[in-house]
Amino acid sequence: MDDQPDVRAVVTLALRVKGFDVVGVETAAEGLAAFAQSPFDLAIVDIFLGKANGADVIRTLRERAPKLPIVAISGVTALDFLADSPDVVCLQKPFRPKDLLTAIQAATERLSSVA
Repeated sequence: MDDQPDVRAVVTLALRVKGFDVVGVETAAEGLAAFAQSPFDLAIVDIFLGKANGADVIRTLRERAPKLPIVAISGVTALDFLADSPDVVCLQKPFRPKDLLTAIQAATERLSSVA
């Protein structure tokens, strides 16, 4: 989920090239609705989603799927907003596709080590 079309496009392209199925959405409501229809294996959530708070979206996703790997992205330090979420990997914008893939791997490993 990211409200910036260029960021969504880069994330979508980078992940599709690596063989991921991607659902790119602009708003928190769209993302949560898509997740309700068909749960994801991973979520990438912008901390500042226009009028929505990405930290709230992450909490909602975590309630629905406690073992869901989550990468939080933000133009400012996302860690400041997620201090109570040690199971979320944070990635600061701008980032390279390689950094995104590393964050995804870390989120998956971090959650499996908590299990």
